[in-house]
Amino acid sequence: MRKLLVYLKGYKKETILAPLFKMLEAAFELLVPLVVASIIDEGIANGHRGYIIRMCLLMVALGVIGLVCSITAQFYAAKAAVGFATGLRHGLFAHIQSLSFAEIDRIGTSTMITRMTSDINQVQSGVNLVLRLFLRSPFIVFGAMIMAFTVDTKAALVFVCAIPLLSIVVFGIMLISIPLFKRVQEALDKVLLLTRENLTGIRVIRAFGMEEEEKERFAESNLFLLNLQKYVGKISALMNPVTYVIINSAVIALIWIGGRQVYEGVITQGQVVALVSYMSQILVELIKLANLIITVTKAIACGNRIQAVFEIENSLDEMPKKQWDGKTAGFKISFENVGLTYPGNAEESLKDIDFSVSQGETVGVIGGTGSGKTSLVHLIPRFYDATRGKVLIDGRDVKEYPLKELRSKIAIVLQKSVLFSGTIRENLLWGKEDAKEEELWEALEISQSKEFVEKKEKGLETIISQGGKNLSGGQRQRLAIARALVKKPEILIMDDSASALDFATDAALRKAIREMKNPPVVFIVSQRAASVLQADKIIVLEDGGIAGMGTHEKLLESCEVYREIYFSQTAKNNGTEG
Repeated sequence: MRKLLVYLKGYKKETILAPLFKMLEAAFELLVPLVVASIIDEGIANGHRGYIIRMCLLMVALGVIGLVCSITAQFYAAKAAVGFATGLRHGLFAHIQSLSFAEIDRIGTSTMITRMTSDINQVQSGVNLVLRLFLRSPFIVFGAMIMAFTVDTKAALVFVCAIPLLSIVVFGIMLISIPLFKRVQEALDKVLLLTRENLTGIRVIRAFGMEEEEKERFAESNLFLLNLQKYVGKISALMNPVTYVIINSAVIALIWIGGRQVYEGVITQGQVVALVSYMSQILVELIKLANLIITVTKAIACGNRIQAVFEIENSLDEMPKKQWDGKTAGFKISFENVGLTYPGNAEESLKDIDFSVSQGETVGVIGGTGSGKTSLVHLIPRFYDATRGKVLIDGRDVKEYPLKELRSKIAIVLQKSVLFSGTIRENLLWGKEDAKEEELWEALEISQSKEFVEKKEKGLETIISQGGKNLSGGQRQRLAIARALVKKPEILIMDDSASALDFATDAALRKAIREMKNPPVVFIVSQRAASVLQADKIIVLEDGGIAGMGTHEKLLESCEVYREIYFSQTAKNNGTEG
């Protein structure tokens, strides 16, 4: 949590002025019981009306000054807390963006959303209250005790006994609550995960008639969160009644001792009232302090969770450790004895991958589910790093490239086409911000998107809803391909990105890419044999290794895995057509 306070550096003035004005307010508040005592002992006892009026006006003045100080303090505290949360949110978002796929997979999307939203809001509330009350409440508590000693030493001993007891209760409950609030936030993560899964997969849930089962899962998770919150709430709720018991016991003792002192003529009635007022002030401040402790406890737990994300280091080196010597090999891309083991896995997902691709070639990657197709192509833009061996582009290890330079050469189209809310034009310009109109239409034509975009009333200015929900699956895939083509990449990776296209459109797309003026190296990852038939080189993967490599004709002769894939699909298509 402490490391997060760096985001308060820009608000040094506010973090000083907010508690300072609160302390001023508290100082004026501590004078009020003495004024009341003076009114009772001097004004009322002697029937001095003018004195009473003057003292009442003094109390009004103290109240107005205290109000101004309070409002000023709250303004500065709110400004610092909101600015702190904004900076923290920016910093956390930037850090998450810098993490590799391995770290993002490990943390989980729902957890990151909770930490970006709920956790930061809790920390913001904590900072706000700390700036306003963290110094004020202890100042009032100990100030009231000191003021009580100026009134009567014997009666003030009650304060000396009560305050340590109250401190033990407050801080004891805080120490017990901190780890419990962390568990509450973790349970909230799980509820958010289930919510996210259900909202994104609602069509699948309804298609399988699993509504009731999902309701039960959600209810179970939500009930666990409820019970945990109730348990923590019960512990936190002990603070108010226990402090009330201690304070009220102290008030009783104070009245008893004060009454005897008045009877003996040691102190006056007004001074007893002042002592009780000081004890009441302590009660009010401790209630505030109790609420502050609960909020701060939550904030610390949430802050530690946020800090845990900041402490996760990117496993990819953004900048090369050594300068490139400028030597190039004869191939555009080379894999040299590459192996990949995902974090936490004992076995390699890819093993002994060796192949080279020349400029302008098309490479098909095919294999069964879980064979490592996507893992292979994700090594090229360094979404993951090879755990052994080398991946070379232009004879240079991808690890020797700055990430920005490396990824500027590559465009990748994923199976799940992600479009962003905005116009078609705005989505295409992700590929190249300064692309001209003709470049956009050229990319649309190659991707087989031109026809349906032209049919739209607003053309390139057609609004795309969040996630592209107002487009069909095939239209989303084609626009995602167009966005990649606008970039004019040296390497184009199509990771099963034509799965929603019919065979004719898929074939036309592949033909248009081959006929480009300066065709990139193309990787086509597909489950369809038909999608890779015309590739210059087909890589067949099985259990993370290369089962065969070559042209379609060569693989039919030499690779049993490829033959099984091809003939099973051909037979299925022939059967369907028949």
